[in-house]
Amino acid sequence: MRRVQQILRCDAAGHFFFVDRLKDAIRRRGENVSSVEVELEIAAFPGVMEVAVIAAHSPYGDDEVMAVIAPAPGHTIDPAALVIFLTERLAHFMIPRYVQIMDSLPKTPTNKIKKSELRGKDLPPDVWDREAHGISIKRQQLA
Repeated sequence: MRRVQQILRCDAAGHFFFVDRLKDAIRRRGENVSSVEVELEIAAFPGVMEVAVIAAHSPYGDDEVMAVIAPAPGHTIDPAALVIFLTERLAHFMIPRYVQIMDSLPKTPTNKIKKSELRGKDLPPDVWDREAHGISIKRQQLA
């Protein structure tokens, strides 16, 4: 089955809702990753208050998936535990390589997350790198 990248959704009454910008799609090693799908699964992790998934530059030419997370008050986020949580919920190529924890995410005047301020040419110095921590995720074979 082929996945269709969704940028709008329509409810039963025929109303359209903006889901994600087409340019927020992440191309990782030949696979298209919907930032919205990854954000929804990360938001289900205990202690996550808000999340933005963006593309991070990769030495391989395409991008890597990066999650920027603001924990709920009184919570901390363990990136390794998050990755384990996501392996049961997302395809291997959608699991973030990088995780950055921030107190809060930048917002527009209408309280939308400003992903443009999170994107940059260089990785932040405090970013957690899954591969640098020896966590490699491979495609699972169907039995």
